[in-house]
Amino acid sequence: MTLAQLKEEIIAYSSSIGIDKIGFASADPFVELKERLITQQNLGYQSGFEEKNIDKRVYPDLVLPEAKSIIAIALAYPSKMKNAPLSKRDERRGLFCRASWGEDYHTILKQKLVLLQSFILEKVPTAKVVSMVDTGELSDRAVAERAGIGWSGKNCSIITKEFGSYVYLGEMITTIPLPPDTPIADQCGSCTKCIDACPTGAIVQGGQLDSNKCIAFLTQTKTFLADEYREKLGNRIYGCDTCQQVCPENKGKDFHLHEEMEPDPEVVKPLLKELLFISNRDFKEKFGSLSGAWRGKKPLQRNAIIGIAHYKDQTAIGDLEKLLKEDTRPVIRGTAAWAIGKIGTDQSKIILNAAKEREKDADVVAEIEKGLNLLKNQKI
Repeated sequence: MTLAQLKEEIIAYSSSIGIDKIGFASADPFVELKERLITQQNLGYQSGFEEKNIDKRVYPDLVLPEAKSIIAIALAYPSKMKNAPLSKRDERRGLFCRASWGEDYHTILKQKLVLLQSFILEKVPTAKVVSMVDTGELSDRAVAERAGIGWSGKNCSIITKEFGSYVYLGEMITTIPLPPDTPIADQCGSCTKCIDACPTGAIVQGGQLDSNKCIAFLTQTKTFLADEYREKLGNRIYGCDTCQQVCPENKGKDFHLHEEMEPDPEVVKPLLKELLFISNRDFKEKFGSLSGAWRGKKPLQRNAIIGIAHYKDQTAIGDLEKLLKEDTRPVIRGTAAWAIGKIGTDQSKIILNAAKEREKDADVVAEIEKGLNLLKNQKI
């Protein structure tokens, strides 16, 4: 069997197991990527979730000695939810981004890669392979771009002709020198809709992202959210879809090809107040299968409090007061204090002044003061 024939068999098999798109790239060093990564690092634009060793992200043979090629895969996920519950006056809801709908995509793609790996090793038993999804050493986007899966959009997502940017990416490094595919030329042109629409200005310029300003990153942090981002967060519980939603290439793109990716509306659009006191056990049972649950419940509860403040939900004041009095976590108490001031009911000032008398944590006291200042501005 020639390498070209093997490639065709891999393509056919990948389709049979539900891989929506597959591409092949050389395992040559990603030299241009290294320069960009160093720039990002020097500018302080990295999120901290990336592989720390830049060389491992650039040189595939540091991950797999004698690496010859990389197989990139993409799976399309839905962009529209069926039977989405409405957010009502006394039942306000938050929202998980589309990439956190359904079963954790890391699990889904890893299962596909395991099947693909087994198939390849049956064909070439002497081959060596290393697979990864999202948290691996290589840049999923750089690999997918080189392999012709799609082009790298100004919104820092891979955009495919077939599915837009609503795709999950994974890759497999191998010692087999498979024939490479041709990269797709950039097709964003002069469009800047994603840059213009970014709520926090995180897309510095086309293809360059300041991760520390990106709402998708901010929803995953565990500390107090900076004041300037609280208004921008809205009712987002995890992630942000704005730059994808405004992209012309995503217009009309909505694929329901994988049952395990279908969202449970009550899970991905949850009632905000129900998140406030959820136990660890109930959290794992309800949200544990989502990719958005990987940081635990604390960031999502903080975001839920900010979402309640966004809606100025007066029916939640009692719940927020309970958090301010009883929660052991300063970030939750402090965010609740700020939210009480933001909502601004007749009871808010009494609640915050009482909390100020008993609170010992300096950060929480500062948030109480923010809440009281918000009340002054509202003349309450």
